[in-house]
Amino acid sequence: MVDVKRTFTVDRPADAVLDYLRDFSRTEEWDPGTVSCERLDGGPVQVGSRWRNVSKFLGSETELTYRLTVAEPGHLRFVGENDTATATDDITVRPADQPGRSSVTYHAHIDFHGAAKLATPIAKIAFEKLAGETEESLTKIFATPVA
Repeated sequence: MVDVKRTFTVDRPADAVLDYLRDFSRTEEWDPGTVSCERLDGGPVQVGSRWRNVSKFLGSETELTYRLTVAEPGHLRFVGENDTATATDDITVRPADQPGRSSVTYHAHIDFHGAAKLATPIAKIAFEKLAGETEESLTKIFATPVA
């Protein structure tokens, strides 16, 4: 099991941050490990919506099918699965102390299955690095003025 968590502040109101992050296909823009992410169903993004995410991790590409399992005010949860792992991305967004800013908590939890569990110590180090890069990426995205 790997757990990584980051809390940081971005220059955008909480509702705008949640609206942006709700569409998981946007991970291509902010997750440095994502190679591609496409929506598998149509209609509005809601609990049950699904995406096919291809990520590069430790030199290999892996594909997970993600679904939105929680979409509440201030909270999103995406769960991705394949034969070797279950990944849970919990995102909490709250208004920050300053107007127009938000506090984002990004918590990734990965359970490896079978022989993949042997990679847990190395994966922990790699995911810690990736979490820092993700924080940096999201901070930059939300620092860009809205067009």
